[in-house]
Amino acid sequence: MAYLSKISNFKNIGLLIGRIGLGGMMMFHGVPKLMGGPKLWLGVGASMHNFGIDFLPAFWGFMASFSEGIGGLLIVLGLLFRPAAILIIITLIVAAAHHFSAGDGWMGASHAIETGLAFFLLLFVGPGKYSVDKK
Repeated sequence: MAYLSKISNFKNIGLLIGRIGLGGMMMFHGVPKLMGGPKLWLGVGASMHNFGIDFLPAFWGFMASFSEGIGGLLIVLGLLFRPAAILIIITLIVAAAHHFSAGDGWMGASHAIETGLAFFLLLFVGPGKYSVDKK
């Protein structure tokens, strides 16, 4: 029985390390976009045209920046974990679509796809024992 407890603890430490790494990298990408302001948000939000959404590009750009920057922080903390993961997954789907529409192919879209899959996995597994949501 003690052995199973240790395995569970390793899982939770692994989830903590994964949350810090993935969430930290999302913050690294998102905070500069968030601080870039409306001019930058317009460019980021323009990617929504790949889904036939051409209105309010600054709003969509802000939402993507917010999802990456603040969502990344929430992932690190394990606070509102699943809603943050969903927002990040949606943002990464849009990023992958942007790369495909720009002609970058699988190589260009692979980073967004891989990161999106990691967050999709975390969505189902949860934040682990060492998170604000579990306290």
